[in-house]
Amino acid sequence: MIEQLLGDEIKSSGRYLAEVIYGANDGIVTTFAVVSGVAGAALNPSIVLVLGAANLFADGFSMGMSNYLSRRSELDYERSRPAFSPERPPDTHDGKPPYRTAAVTFLAFVSAGWAPLFPYIIGVAPAFRTSVAFTGAAFFIVGASRSLVTARPWYRNGAEMLAVGMAAAGVAFGVGRALSGLA
Repeated sequence: MIEQLLGDEIKSSGRYLAEVIYGANDGIVTTFAVVSGVAGAALNPSIVLVLGAANLFADGFSMGMSNYLSRRSELDYERSRPAFSPERPPDTHDGKPPYRTAAVTFLAFVSAGWAPLFPYIIGVAPAFRTSVAFTGAAFFIVGASRSLVTARPWYRNGAEMLAVGMAAAGVAFGVGRALSGLA
């Protein structure tokens, strides 16, 4: 789906790499935050699917639209500058249209964000431990895929994103555990 929207641009130049990485990482982290918060609070696992799916689509939409609005703000700023003229179109410094960056962010968020929910969808037990494994694998795969358009080794990119993502996931679990008495 992303390739249909962007053509060869994503493969050949990594033009939308920032949006893909940012969207995918945040999709995994925020969805796993729901999963680990529910697990940390020892709530009914079925709550994971309801809250996880709601979070996945609402937060993904919000991220995509926030990306769109920030890019549009850049364009509006460029238009307001004295050097702007109708003959010289506004410049976002990278030429990426706001609707495309928004779409890529949303699609990356939702595509990658399913990983923590998948064990709950298919009914694997123990669901939380399997979700941790799926989440870690998703972080590593997204990170390693950066090597398609960067010069860094795939295993370093994967390990870096795995470490950052799992640290954020650990924070979410800790908050859920700390607040479990409220549920």
